[in-house]
Amino acid sequence: MGSKNKLKRFKENETFTNVIQPTREDMVENKFQYKGKWNKDFFKNNNPLVLELGCGKGEYSVGLAKKYPNRNFIGIDIKGARFWRGAKTAIEENIPNVGFLRTQIELIEYAFDVNEVDEIWITFPDPQIKYKRTKHRMTNKTFLKRYKTILKPDGVVNLKTDSEFMHGYTLGLLHGAGHDVLYANHDVYKLGGSPEEVTEIQTFYESQYLEQNKAITYIRFKINNV
Repeated sequence: MGSKNKLKRFKENETFTNVIQPTREDMVENKFQYKGKWNKDFFKNNNPLVLELGCGKGEYSVGLAKKYPNRNFIGIDIKGARFWRGAKTAIEENIPNVGFLRTQIELIEYAFDVNEVDEIWITFPDPQIKYKRTKHRMTNKTFLKRYKTILKPDGVVNLKTDSEFMHGYTLGLLHGAGHDVLYANHDVYKLGGSPEEVTEIQTFYESQYLEQNKAITYIRFKINNV
């Protein structure tokens, strides 16, 4: 994407009512206006709150919002030029129950209050295979601790990935730490049996992976004490 195009998207994001772009300072100094008040002040209802972390172009957040109009969805990514597409689609198609937050996933506890979130989706994260990159892996122990803080006691996490490494690493970590693996499938399209939204909603990259005959994997789990 050219820098001209990116700038255009950044400018357009600033006009979108469904895009929130706090500064890092506001987040870490606990000045973020929506923390603990997403339903009250942003969505203006009491529906369950669902996050998509690393939402990319926002296709999953928008797809879920269409499928479940009685739930609220927030796509989170640091790359605003990417989720511009999802935000624009939501405005054009008048989908009121989805918003986008531009921030780093590391700051998630500054964006949401304790027990504020009902469910989390992690879709096609970078598996960070190199050992040096382990700290950035989105299902490592540190990240799970962050998710546990903001999730309600019965909240669940969904991981959908094309990386067998990420699937295996996460399953091993969950079993080893005594978390509840509610469902796991290492090839959702060939083996079947996954929840509808796992196979009904596809991202742009997912369709490319499928063309390359890559297996798409899925885990649904609950984080116990970490």
